[in-house]
Amino acid sequence: MSIRATNQADVIPLRPLPAVPPALPREPLWRDLVGEVLRRERQAQGRTLKDVAEAARISMPYLSEVERGLKEASSEVLAAAAQALGLNLADVLALAGERLVSLAAARTRPRSQGSSAVGGHRSVRSTGPAGSVGAMRPPSPMGSVLLAA
Repeated sequence: MSIRATNQADVIPLRPLPAVPPALPREPLWRDLVGEVLRRERQAQGRTLKDVAEAARISMPYLSEVERGLKEASSEVLAAAAQALGLNLADVLALAGERLVSLAAARTRPRSQGSSAVGGHRSVRSTGPAGSVGAMRPPSPMGSVLLAA
């Protein structure tokens, strides 16, 4: 018998492994939520990554990484990207906060209820200069969320 054959022996456990309860989905990362908001808004406006990156004066590869949640952008970069999309930083953070609340609510619901349409996406449009965003926010099932910067 060769060494290779002996190293491939079957292992029979003496007792069965304990059943592992299904794990809850991982806690969402803030960078994923913010990136999702930026990408969703850019796509809702029908704009390209190149167009928004140029308007924000940040590199296209970096903006792409921010949108995909691969980079943790500074507040200056986020504000520039938001302004390029006709939003302000508060809008982006509020939308990311709403998404976080909806995901947290989904994590705490019993699994027997099934998965409903969690985290509906909506777009915020600017109606004028930065700071005068006309966004109607529907009532949240978790109540209002206050984000302070």
